[in-house]
Amino acid sequence: MSVLQGKKILLLVTAGIAAYKTSFLVRLLKKKGADVQVLMTPDSHHFVTPLTLSTLSKNPVYTEFFDGETGDWNNHVDLALHADYILIAPATSNTLSKMASAEADNLVLATYLSAVCPVFFAPAMDLDMYKNPFNQENINRLQNKGDILIPPNKGELASGLEGEGRMAEPEEIISFVESYIKKGLIFYGKKLLITAGPTYEAIDPVRFIGNHSSGKMGFELAKTAEKWGAEVTLISGPTHEKTGSYSSIELLSVTSAHEMLQAVLEHYSSADIAIMSAAVSDYRPEIVSDTKIKKDDDRLTLSLVKNEDILLRMGKEKKNQFLVGFALETNNEESNALKKLKKKNLDAIILNSLQDKGAGFKSDTNKITIFDKTESKEIFSLKSKEEVAEDILKYIHSRI
Repeated sequence: MSVLQGKKILLLVTAGIAAYKTSFLVRLLKKKGADVQVLMTPDSHHFVTPLTLSTLSKNPVYTEFFDGETGDWNNHVDLALHADYILIAPATSNTLSKMASAEADNLVLATYLSAVCPVFFAPAMDLDMYKNPFNQENINRLQNKGDILIPPNKGELASGLEGEGRMAEPEEIISFVESYIKKGLIFYGKKLLITAGPTYEAIDPVRFIGNHSSGKMGFELAKTAEKWGAEVTLISGPTHEKTGSYSSIELLSVTSAHEMLQAVLEHYSSADIAIMSAAVSDYRPEIVSDTKIKKDDDRLTLSLVKNEDILLRMGKEKKNQFLVGFALETNNEESNALKKLKKKNLDAIILNSLQDKGAGFKSDTNKITIFDKTESKEIFSLKSKEEVAEDILKYIHSRI
C-alpha cells in the first residue's frame, strides 16, 4: 500500500507550460489512493483546463476567492488546514518569488501562506531563469523556511534549449514525495520478519494434522508494519487472508512446519525484528502414506514425532534481532507464557488466553498481555486485530 493512501493532497497549479503534466500527476495520485484537491492560478488555465483536473481528481477545482456564479467563498485557510501535504507543480519563477516574499494576490498563494503541513514545490522554467541568482535565492529562502524542493531535471526545455529547469516527471514527483513520507515513519529502514497462520502436517495425500489459526493476526501485523515504513517479509501457512493493496509485502506461502522453518532461517539473519505469530504444529506423523488411507479398521493409530521448535532455534541463533513470540494458553496462562519467554530467549511474548471472550483463533478481535524480559507486563483491552497490531508494533518500537 502506498503511503499516500487516504492522504489529502492539495495540488497548486501555476502558469507554466509544464502544467499540462498535472493531468498525469493527478491521475497517479488518485491511483495511489490519495484524495486530491486542485487549486489553479488564473493564467494556468491556458495550459490545462479546470475541467480536466476536476474530472481526474473527482473534486471541484478552485481558482478564485469567490465563486462567480454562486458567490460562495473559497476559504484559503480551510483549504490549507484540510491538507496533509501541499504540492506546488509547476512552481514558476513568478510564483516562487511571491512565495518567498509572502505575497498573496491569488487563491493559490493565499492558501500556500496558510499552510501548516509539509509543502513540496517542483520548479519549472527555462535554463537561465532557473539559474538566475535572485531565483536561486528565493528557492534557498523557501528551503530554509522548511519547504521541500523537488529538483528539476536537465533536458529539452520549451525554449528549445537544453539544460536544468525542466519540471520533474509525474512519476518522479510521486516517488520523491513517497520517499520523504516514508523517512518519517517509525519503522523506516527496518526489516520485519512475521509468521502467520497454521501449519499442516500431512497424514496422507488428502488428510493432515492442523489447527484453527486463520492468520488474521499475522496479516494485520504485516499490513500495519508496511504502512509504518517497514520492509516486511511475511511467511504464512495455509490461509484465506490476503495482503490486498499492501503490494510491497513479500509473502512466502508454506504448508508444513519444516517448510516454515526453512523459510524463517533464510530471512532471519537480515531481520531487525521478528514477530512469530504463526500457530506451528508441534508434531507431525512419523510416516506419511503415499496413498489415501482407507477406513477399513475401526481404529487408526498414528505415531507422531516432534517438529523442531522454530522459535527456540531463533532464540539460540539471535544476534541483534528483537524477537517476539506468541503464547496461546488455556490454563496457568501467565506462568506458561513466562516460561516460554525465558526458555526461548525472547525479548517479548504476547499472551492470548482462550479464556478471554473474543480472543483467539478466527476471531476479528483479540485481547493480549505483553511481557518483556524483566517480566513486567502491559495489559490491553479487547480490540479489533487491526488495533491490536498497532498496539504490538508501538510496544516494540518503544523498546528498540
